[in-house]
Amino acid sequence: MSTLNVKQNDLRFDLRIVASLVAPGSRVLDLGCGEGDLLKFLRDHKQVIGTGVERTETGVAECVAKGLSVIHGDINEEVRDYPDQAFDYVILSQTLQQVYEPDRSIRSLLRIGKKGIVSFPNFSHWRIRLQLLLTGRAPISPQLPYEWHDTPNIRVITIEDFRTFARKTGFRILREVAIRTPNQDQQGSIINLLPNLLATYGIFLIGKDNQP
Repeated sequence: MSTLNVKQNDLRFDLRIVASLVAPGSRVLDLGCGEGDLLKFLRDHKQVIGTGVERTETGVAECVAKGLSVIHGDINEEVRDYPDQAFDYVILSQTLQQVYEPDRSIRSLLRIGKKGIVSFPNFSHWRIRLQLLLTGRAPISPQLPYEWHDTPNIRVITIEDFRTFARKTGFRILREVAIRTPNQDQQGSIINLLPNLLATYGIFLIGKDNQP
């Protein structure tokens, strides 16, 4: 993992890792782009041609203020309009746990993009396991900060779950990075040992099963 070029800046640590997986000058679609911090970084530092899709009006307004090209809409609906292989990378950052049909979303991602980058909070982190064991209640963490009754997340995912999902769904994991972010997600480290237990996020570069 030492080959990753992770620049120190105001970008969240997980987004720095995502950005390090994107080649300069690429065509990028960011699904669920939020306020556009990642797209802005990629535009300014890697000269990408970037587009985003965001469902919240406040997120879209922030993106527009940054001079970004962003569509206001549902990611599942918007991806239908793009032709095959329209992008070099399609990014689904901390959004997979909120989509209703993950297999459909991944297939759409790899239809319109040559590669995909998927990240999510790791529900198998040891603090979450311990919290559930000791309290018997739905865990809350900096990465999963919601109560069970008001969370936008409709499922929980572990790093090992995603590996199994890749095998069953038929896409290929080209690269995997597990990270720990103890300080409000701004700082962090890459986890190589026991990532399913020790990492707070999993980040995956994926491609089609027949991709070299």
